[in-house]
Amino acid sequence: MARVEKDDYAAGTSSRSSKLIHGGLRYLAMGDIGLVRETARERKAVHQMAPHLAEPCWMVVPARSRASLMKVRAGIGTYEKLGAVEDADRHLSWDRDALGELEPCMRQDEFPWACAYREYMTDDARLVLAVLRDAAAAGAHVANRLPVVDVVWEGERVDGVVAECGVSGDQVAIRADAVVNATGPWVERLARLEEQTAVDRLHPSKGVHVVVHASRLPVRNLVIMETSDKRSIFVLPRGDTVAIGTTDTSYHGDQLLWPEIERTDVEYLLHPLKRYFDVDPLGFDDVVAAWSGVRPLVAQGNKEAAEISRKEEVWLGAGGMITIAGGKLTGFRTMAMTVLDFVAEQLGRSLGPSPGPDPIPGGDLTSSLDAHAASVAAAVGVEQPLVDRLVRLYGDETSEVLALGHQPIVPGGRVVAGEVDWAVKVDGALTLEDLVYRRTRAAWYTPAERDALIAPAASLMADLLGWDESRTTAEIEAVRTRFASELQFRDNA
Repeated sequence: MARVEKDDYAAGTSSRSSKLIHGGLRYLAMGDIGLVRETARERKAVHQMAPHLAEPCWMVVPARSRASLMKVRAGIGTYEKLGAVEDADRHLSWDRDALGELEPCMRQDEFPWACAYREYMTDDARLVLAVLRDAAAAGAHVANRLPVVDVVWEGERVDGVVAECGVSGDQVAIRADAVVNATGPWVERLARLEEQTAVDRLHPSKGVHVVVHASRLPVRNLVIMETSDKRSIFVLPRGDTVAIGTTDTSYHGDQLLWPEIERTDVEYLLHPLKRYFDVDPLGFDDVVAAWSGVRPLVAQGNKEAAEISRKEEVWLGAGGMITIAGGKLTGFRTMAMTVLDFVAEQLGRSLGPSPGPDPIPGGDLTSSLDAHAASVAAAVGVEQPLVDRLVRLYGDETSEVLALGHQPIVPGGRVVAGEVDWAVKVDGALTLEDLVYRRTRAAWYTPAERDALIAPAASLMADLLGWDESRTTAEIEAVRTRFASELQFRDNA
């Protein structure tokens, strides 16, 4: 099997999610029972595969009254039954006293009650990398920066693809018994190479998240807020930061890799905070980072993006190419099995029973994340807060990362030198952007040190990859420009 990627691994939508492994409680209200059942149960599978990338957390749903609390509990109870949630993980009801202890910054005058239920936090880009490494270990060939520029025909059937190296410009023809188009927002563009006509199946949707310092919004749990248009958005604490998202608006632009972040997007996300939390008002200047991505939703008539089902669809093109679009991050494993069943049917083969959710790289942990972090910190002689972050990125491979260099790149920082070596030698990073955005995640989760980080990190990468001074300077400037572009909404008054 060969898998080629247009840009870096997870460079697009796969690194721009809400970082949740969840069943999507709101889809239950939309009547999408099958999707909710499947993804709610898949949470367990992802946790088994990568406990460091599927960490159980409490998701808090505030309630204005006891009656509204009972309504929320009824919905969550159904959700838990669909997801076969074990008794120990079932939802809890919090009153004023519990909220005062467990979520003290919530406005109890507005929300004296809450229901807390289990969901899972992840790191989407690290999850992609771990799955790819697992595939490579099983014999797959994977390559990034190798975009498909044409398809290969054998008679009336697509027999492979032509890909062009983004580094050298060389082209290579890749022959295959079956070709799968799983390119997210780009599926229509690739499908046109086969169909030779316009393909109009998607309804792209833009999702924006903003990041603030935890000191400005000191929440302790995941929290759901309702927006002015009755949608639900999340408050997502992680380390020293809190992310707020996501928007869900139809996207008609052409910046599929880095879609624009508008002031209206940021206003929309910040506006509900004052109703839910007893904190000083947050404005544009409080946003220290932001990300946006495009969801490849399958169009459903005249429905708006927020109303469209997240259920994936698979279809066969005129030349036999198999295309998949839609779906949710949580269901990536079942989506892959669906595609493989489709491939097997087209080839007249039998795949046999599906494999179980075995641990992927980093996922072979025998204790809790906190216990593992404490053990590693004691063994290496570094502070546990530094290791806490690493364990949630690298799992049981944290000790190997630290063995490559345990000193912080920035004095007093959390990103260590060994992560640069690991990013290049193990995770295939080729640029500074790869490192800070999709390997260390420093761009969004360590904003206090990210500006100071990029020059010394670039120097370390230069030694590993043989960059000259000109290339190193260009890498630094490219990342600085990317940082600035994410916060450009501040200047677009």
